[in-house]
Amino acid sequence: MARRFDGVFTILLYLSIAITILVPASRTSTTVGAELVDAELDSPRSEQEKQNYWAQGGNDIVHEIWSVLRDFEPTWKDSVTPAQPSGLLGTVWHYTRIIFRALFMNTPTRNDNNAPRVKGDLKKGVDSLHAAASFDDPDAIFLLAEMNFYGNFSYPRDLERAKYWYHRLADLDGNSTAQYMLGLMYGTGIGGLERDQAKALLYHTFAAEQGNIKSEMTLAYRYHAGVGCSRSCEKAVSYYKRVADKAMSYWQSGPPGGQSFVRNSYRWVEVDGGIYGEGASVSSSGPNAPRDGLTAAHIDYVLDYLDTKERQGDFNAIITLGKHYYEAPRGYKRNFRKAQRQFMKVARVYWTKDGKVSPKAPKGIERVAGKAAAYIGRMLLRGEGMEQNFEKAQVWFKRGIALGDSFAQYHMGLMYRDGLGVPQDGTRAGSYLKAAAEQSLPLAQSALGVLFLDQGDIETAGRYFELAAGAGVMESFYYLAELTNQGVGRERNCGLAAAYYKVVAERAEILHSSFLEANSAYERGDFERAYIPTIMAAEQGYENAQANVAYLLDHKTSVIALPNVGIPLLSTTKPSSKKSPLLDDPYLALAYFTRSAKQANVDSLIKMGDYYLSLSSPTNAALTRFPNGDHADAKTNLEKATTCYTTAAETHHSAQASGT
Repeated sequence: MARRFDGVFTILLYLSIAITILVPASRTSTTVGAELVDAELDSPRSEQEKQNYWAQGGNDIVHEIWSVLRDFEPTWKDSVTPAQPSGLLGTVWHYTRIIFRALFMNTPTRNDNNAPRVKGDLKKGVDSLHAAASFDDPDAIFLLAEMNFYGNFSYPRDLERAKYWYHRLADLDGNSTAQYMLGLMYGTGIGGLERDQAKALLYHTFAAEQGNIKSEMTLAYRYHAGVGCSRSCEKAVSYYKRVADKAMSYWQSGPPGGQSFVRNSYRWVEVDGGIYGEGASVSSSGPNAPRDGLTAAHIDYVLDYLDTKERQGDFNAIITLGKHYYEAPRGYKRNFRKAQRQFMKVARVYWTKDGKVSPKAPKGIERVAGKAAAYIGRMLLRGEGMEQNFEKAQVWFKRGIALGDSFAQYHMGLMYRDGLGVPQDGTRAGSYLKAAAEQSLPLAQSALGVLFLDQGDIETAGRYFELAAGAGVMESFYYLAELTNQGVGRERNCGLAAAYYKVVAERAEILHSSFLEANSAYERGDFERAYIPTIMAAEQGYENAQANVAYLLDHKTSVIALPNVGIPLLSTTKPSSKKSPLLDDPYLALAYFTRSAKQANVDSLIKMGDYYLSLSSPTNAALTRFPNGDHADAKTNLEKATTCYTTAAETHHSAQASGT
């Protein structure tokens, strides 16, 4: 790795030398923020100087730097987002998100003038980027913005400077990523920056009009919930539909059956039993107990148990392990080779090499044998872990169908519907899909709904979509949204359409969010690193992300100033005692607890009550942290706290809110 950095700094030095040739000899130095910057290199250039810069190679060397930095990509494969914007700057943005993960680690936010200055080779590189930026080189400006926003192992984070560079880039050529980042910064006031919801809305609108999916998501939620603007169902539907359309296009671009969408978002605190502890938090009590609190330790225990049962000849355990490797829960990577091996263990017991039922096959394994055949066929159909082969896939589906397996019936229906290795035949497709749907397979119900929709039977299609939506099938939510939004076969309902589109949009995490990156950073204790992608997702309306941001910002974890109101500490303490300027914002904590509560998180509703109860104390020092007028008066805050607790106790039977 040291050699890689040597290579990077060599190129940076080369860039410094190259640009020096293009720059007049007389220079002066000045301090900008807390870094020493060459004033001449950072100053605007004449049109002739800019022409000379581009004529002599321009930003080619900047791109060469990135070609070296891309060597870091394999180190962070688990955080790579495949959705890559087009264009030169889009490519730089894509690699920035990948590569800078290796560079931006555990760096404190700069919040005073005594922060360490950049020195040595890194300073030469930064000066070179400033020089290129003075020629309006968009990639150099972008890199400076990203470096100041994220920080690296030796480059202090400076959010004010980051905002300056994003402004430069947005003003230069209307770059949508820069516009999105400005919208984020104005909307959240991250790290103590100025909050200006009007500017946030403006910049997100600019970015969304250029197709920036992050801003489209953010605007959809803002209009849906009335964040920083008046609520507008029509505008929320418009923006959610844009994202939902992209999600469906991405899903349909995958192998037969669609792309696999993995859910990586979860509430971090629930792994530890919820914000009020095991049993006291709504999220860890009653029917909610198993929701998001399943840890790797729990899963490993289950895997050990299944492994033991497999060795005892339990075929159900063999199939369950195969499905674990194939589908993989959060935190585990899919392993097609192991999945295939598990499914084949069952198949070889039931069928001989020539496809006949083995006379030695144990009685009672027909169901699991049919399921194994269906999964083997699916992997062949999609080319997962083996070469795609429609003919062989059909063979395995027929074996599963002979045993009445609904999953095999569904996939055979897809083959006839789309003409995959067989003549396209809507009638036979419908027959197989109907058989699977009648066995309550949600995927088949949704696919059958699409067939009826194509035939103009809106009523029947809608019934199948509703059945599939009850099981969470994304495709069915999309078509319900379309029917509801257009008022086809039902009365138009804007609010319901927005809710349906929101489900689809949020299912496509991979297109606009970085939950893997956030989870990884949180789990290794790098809370600043976790905070940035999480607050981005929170602004897009993800309730889990909103709860996580509030949790990170909630330093005392029950009430901001508990000693002032004499209430015992009820919440668990988050695993960090180190104060961070970036994570010191009780006003924002309350804002995100509020948004999370409005999306039916009862624990967040109780936390709202805790905050308002704390703010009802006139001696509470936290009052000074809230904008004038936002904290109201003691009586009003006490009334708000009472409302929060009462609503939680009466509506959701919360143990904490009811005092039991």
